Amino acid sequence: MEKSRRARRMQQHHSRNRRVVPLNLVSLMDIFTILVFFLLVNSSHVEVLPSTRAIALPESVAEEKARETVVVMVTGSDILVQGHKVASVAEAMADEGPALKSLQVALEQQAARLLRKTGASGAGPEVTIMGDRGISYQLLKKVMLSCTLAKYGKVSLAVMQKPVEGA
Repeated sequence: MEKSRRARRMQQHHSRNRRVVPLNLVSLMDIFTILVFFLLVNSSHVEVLPSTRAIALPESVAEEKARETVVVMVTGSDILVQGHKVASVAEAMADEGPALKSLQVALEQQAARLLRKTGASGAGPEVTIMGDRGISYQLLKKVMLSCTLAKYGKVSLAVMQKPVEGA
């Protein structure tokens, strides 16, 4: 059976459009190269603090970004140094002293590790306190005093950055 003119024309049309168009990879590689350089340059300026759902950080409009430091986390139930439990909040509040001896010892061990690792000396290592917004000021004061007694030169408090209103 012979094909109609319309069927032959449709077959020619479909065979013409079936050709594979070559993909130009040069421009695609250029775009990916630029993207890689952009990510490499901008990724070095980011410091990410450990995230936990047990801590609700207070909000602030502070502009200074976090640096890599020793992290003390104060949750509703525990006090952690670099993720390792040092004491419970109940024990810390029951302690009559102005500072927490167990926290001070753990921080001194971390400072010794940092000094061996970096070999730097100066104003002392830095510590960042990530405290839940519901902790008492008494406990925060004990934690901060323990940090200064452990020879930490700079004590920072971690906060969530909130947008500046009216800007």
